[in-house]
Amino acid sequence: MSARLLLEEMLIKRSQQKKRTSPLNYKERLFVLTQSQLTYYDGRRERKFRRGSIELSRIRCAEIVKNGGEIIPCQNKYPFQVVYDTNTLYVFAPSHDSRSLWVQSLKGEIKDNAVVSAKFHPQFWQEGAWLCCRQVEKQAPGCEEYNLFGDISRKPLPPIPREERSKNKKQRRPPPPLPPESDDDDDDKEEEEEVMVALYDFPGTEPHDLSLVKGGEYVILDKCDVNWYKARNQFSEEGYIPSNYVTEKTSANLVQFVWFSKQVNRNKAEELLRKEDTEGAFIVRDSSTPGTYTVSLYAKSAPGEGGAAIKHYHIKESQGSPLHFYLAEKHLFSSIPELIEYHKHNAAGLVARLRYPVGKQDKSAPSTAGFSYEKWEINRSELTFMKDLGSGQFGVVRLGKWRAQHRVAIKAIREGAMYEEDFIEEAKIMMRLSHPKLVQLYGVCSQQKPIYIVTEFMEHGCLLNFLRQRRGSFSLGSLLSICLDVSEGMEHLEANGFLHRDLASRNCLVNDSLVVKVSDFGMTRYVLDDQYTSSLGAKFPVKWSPPEVFNFCKYSSKSDVWSYGVLMWEVFTEGRMPFEQNQNHEVVTLVTRGHRLYRPKMAPTAIYDIMQLSWLETPGDRPSFSQLCLMISDALESETPPPN
Repeated sequence: MSARLLLEEMLIKRSQQKKRTSPLNYKERLFVLTQSQLTYYDGRRERKFRRGSIELSRIRCAEIVKNGGEIIPCQNKYPFQVVYDTNTLYVFAPSHDSRSLWVQSLKGEIKDNAVVSAKFHPQFWQEGAWLCCRQVEKQAPGCEEYNLFGDISRKPLPPIPREERSKNKKQRRPPPPLPPESDDDDDDKEEEEEVMVALYDFPGTEPHDLSLVKGGEYVILDKCDVNWYKARNQFSEEGYIPSNYVTEKTSANLVQFVWFSKQVNRNKAEELLRKEDTEGAFIVRDSSTPGTYTVSLYAKSAPGEGGAAIKHYHIKESQGSPLHFYLAEKHLFSSIPELIEYHKHNAAGLVARLRYPVGKQDKSAPSTAGFSYEKWEINRSELTFMKDLGSGQFGVVRLGKWRAQHRVAIKAIREGAMYEEDFIEEAKIMMRLSHPKLVQLYGVCSQQKPIYIVTEFMEHGCLLNFLRQRRGSFSLGSLLSICLDVSEGMEHLEANGFLHRDLASRNCLVNDSLVVKVSDFGMTRYVLDDQYTSSLGAKFPVKWSPPEVFNFCKYSSKSDVWSYGVLMWEVFTEGRMPFEQNQNHEVVTLVTRGHRLYRPKMAPTAIYDIMQLSWLETPGDRPSFSQLCLMISDALESETPPPN
């Protein structure tokens, strides 16, 4: 039985793969919305072929596009967007009312989707950047809160009852049957191919994988999900590749350049440059303000400094059109790569020429979401065990290798330690959570007992021990960097609607590059352990929990924010136990009465203020993790004051 027709209209779509915007990008299509799919057809009257179809369950956002003064080179001037998987479809309606009807109808159909976005981009992705926030990554998080239940173009109208809509449809002639499908399932054949550049080597591990060679170019055939793409190489070989190993080939995309380091803040940039100790060593990195960039430059003998110095120069943008970039106002460039190339040969007001890019030499490849596309189950015969790393709440953790080449951590789940069946189902979701500041889950061995959980190996172990073993050696900047790493990992969990429930320094790990990653997110739901279970049956570590958890068992991302404040306290005390003089029942009484942890000696007042914001009584008053990231970034970007 076919799904009921909701809307049908001739609209205009913008090609998704085009790199440049021109009238040739815009094509008239017959759009058909049913209760299960949004489909568009080649609109020729004599013969109609399906060009593309989107299952409504895959749609994350449907919203109007705010036109910031850009010229729309087609007759329909009312754009809206449909965001699904990792794609954004731009559609242009002929009138305000037509657009509102499509957007509101789509919102009504997707309101129960599990994948609805928390934020979206209100303006176009155009020529390698988001016009609203100037971010140059197509998958960058949205910059505006998404309201699923409203139309941002005007006050919401009451929905048309289905009966009335059906009645109105009966008054018109019945819609024709849906046209036949063609072999051409999308507009890709009539569009430019999307070409990406490999940032790292990827030796394919499964027959359906495609190996990548760093610097090679690959045509993207299908963005299967956020973590894996299907691609074709220059020899016409096809297969799956990890999405975080490639980047768009555009001049506006800085990730492809050796001098750009995305995951480097001010403190880490200075550490890298001092370690290199080379005249003209430099890094181009993200500034604390999203969508802007900073050049960090090392000079061995800077004027007025009496020795070596590191200077940080913000790349500025000119006002008006066309847009130009500059470090010194007299020298304007149409792109950042052109600016960097010029300053390689001319200091032009900088403390030195940009002679030596630092940061990506011998940079290890990031983790992938699983070893291959849709590979959840790992064959235990492919695992070799090397040495014990310790014992956790689930069982023994060992260092091992998968297929004798990938170093991994293997957790053997002891019998009776967790709800195994529930966890295995959840593991598929957890594997999709891939981020540089989250410990990657590679898969599980669930066919025999004991169950193994296979994860990324982190050389320096848990953050708590790392802090205690190196007590007295941390600078303010390095402590802030630890906090920023954790907040960025938690921001990704928050954006994906995932709760940690047990955030603490013991559940964060440190790798060989001293990057801190969040581990064991969501695992406490599956623990069978008296230490984590209250008399009411709820599981929580009291000293890291907010009042709404130990009083009412109410979890949210804001309860994770409270725990993050306690983790910050652990970091700035270099691994002390919170409320070390009190038992759990005493902590419940103290916190309920408004008592909070004291300010650590190493924490400036401004940093302790952030902790206190995380410990506000009302969950809604606490900051989000995206706000915490900005606060910590700003603290790192500013001149770091000495401890009070």
